[in-house]
Amino acid sequence: MSSASTVVVARDGAVGRITLNAPERLNALDADMLKAIAAAVTELDADPAVRIIVLAGEGRAFSAGADLSDYEKVGDLDGLLAELGPTVRAIVNAGTPVLSLVPAVAAGAGLSLALAADYTLVADEAKILLAFGGLGLMPDGGATALVVASIGRARALRFALTGERISGSQAAEWGLVSESVAAEDFSTRADALTAQLAALAPEGVARTTAAVTAAIVDVDRALGREETEQHALMRTDDFAEGVAAFREKRPPTFGA
Repeated sequence: MSSASTVVVARDGAVGRITLNAPERLNALDADMLKAIAAAVTELDADPAVRIIVLAGEGRAFSAGADLSDYEKVGDLDGLLAELGPTVRAIVNAGTPVLSLVPAVAAGAGLSLALAADYTLVADEAKILLAFGGLGLMPDGGATALVVASIGRARALRFALTGERISGSQAAEWGLVSESVAAEDFSTRADALTAQLAALAPEGVARTTAAVTAAIVDVDRALGREETEQHALMRTDDFAEGVAAFREKRPPTFGA
């Protein structure tokens, strides 16, 4: 087992596990966490003994998104944005199947990471949201491609523009995630899925996930556009207002 402070990596036979380990802040992401996740995915994917990569969060959340707790100036988040794309690319391009586990909360960039996996399992009552509009931002982490590919343009825009929070069961009904199960069955189902995916033929899995993803979505192109546009949005007055409103727990007033 190895640890990079807020990311823990472990191997258990054919299973490689990456755990976001900042439960006190609902596993909110910073640049160091993203860099560690990308490195762990790449390392586990290169190990022929690893047949499944499980991506999960410690505590009651998968990830609440970007960590804004120490945000003071725009440059503080440039590093996070720079690491988000490579992390999503590592997950999407891994030949080893990636299973993400969302028992409770997945929001913003945290949701983008969960959706980048080949199979996303959520609990029925999990809280799923993009949570960018309230900050004056756009979805990132490949979400503009992955969400549209999963649920279509109309629902994707509804989800992004309204900031609607949906349950895990609704996310599964829409086709946003692979499967939802009752909270009391989540661990059992996660273990069963892990074993099932690990037992598949590695080469067949790698070719299947690559072909299906390439057929319906260009994640790399989406990430490039998101990185450019998000970089500009983070320098607007609306973003500054969105962060202030977030911290003060009030509705933002944009365009003032």
